[in-house]
Amino acid sequence: MKKWLVAFFLVFVFAVTAFGADGSLEKVKKDGKFIVGLDDTFAPMGFKDEKGEIVGFDIDLAKEVAKRLGVTAEFKSCEWDGVILELKAGKIDMVWNGMTITEERAKQVSFSKPYHSDGQIIFSRKDKQYLKISELEGKVVGTQLGSSATTAVEKHPISAKFKELRKYGTNAEALLDLESGRLDAVVMDATAGRFHNAKRQTLVYSEESFAAEVDGVAFRNEDVALREAVDKLLDEMKADGTFRKIEVEWLGE
Repeated sequence: MKKWLVAFFLVFVFAVTAFGADGSLEKVKKDGKFIVGLDDTFAPMGFKDEKGEIVGFDIDLAKEVAKRLGVTAEFKSCEWDGVILELKAGKIDMVWNGMTITEERAKQVSFSKPYHSDGQIIFSRKDKQYLKISELEGKVVGTQLGSSATTAVEKHPISAKFKELRKYGTNAEALLDLESGRLDAVVMDATAGRFHNAKRQTLVYSEESFAAEVDGVAFRNEDVALREAVDKLLDEMKADGTFRKIEVEWLGE
C-alpha cells in the first residue's frame, strides 16, 4: 500500500473515531430531552414564579431550541457554586442561566457563542447611595458565591478596602440583606438586579461597572456536536426574529 494511501486511511479512521466519540447530540435526541442546570432564583434569566414553575429569558430560549431539535428541555435547580461540577459529572447537559464567559470557566467548560451582554454593577438603598466603586471603601458588600461578580470584585483593588465582603448562596439572599440594612451594597449582574428592582423600587444602581461581560451556554468540553447544534439554532432564531421577541418579552427594549 502506498504511503499516501496509508496516511489517508489513518486520517480517515481518526476522523471517524473522533466523530463517533462525540455522541452528545445523538444522545439528546435518543433521550428525547436535554437537562439544563440553573440557579432558579436568578430572575429574569431563570427563576420560579408564583406558581412554582421555572420561567425566564433563558428558559424560553432553551425551550425554543429544544423544540427545534425535536426534544424537550428539562430544568434542574443547582447550587450556583457547584453547577459546573454538576455539568462535568454528567448530571446536567448544559448550564443556561446567564453564565458569564470568563477565562477561569473557559478552562473547565466549552461555551456557546455569546448571546447576551451584561455587567457587574453596584446596587444600594435609596437612603444610603453608593454609585461609584471608590465609595465602597469601608463598606460591607455582598456578592453571590461562585459568581463572576465575586471574581470581578476580588480582582479590583477596592476590595482590599472593604469592611467586609460577604458571599451568599443566591443574589436574592444578598438583596434581602441589602434591603434590610445588613449590607451597604451588592455587586451583581445589571440585568438581574434591575429586574428585581423594577417591581420593588427600593434600590438605586450605578452606571459604573466592575466588569463588562457576555453570557454563554456552558457545555462539557467533549460535547462539541451538542454545542454546535445549539449555536446553529440560536443563529436561526436571531435571523427569524424569535430571539428578539423573547428578549423583549423578558428584558424590554
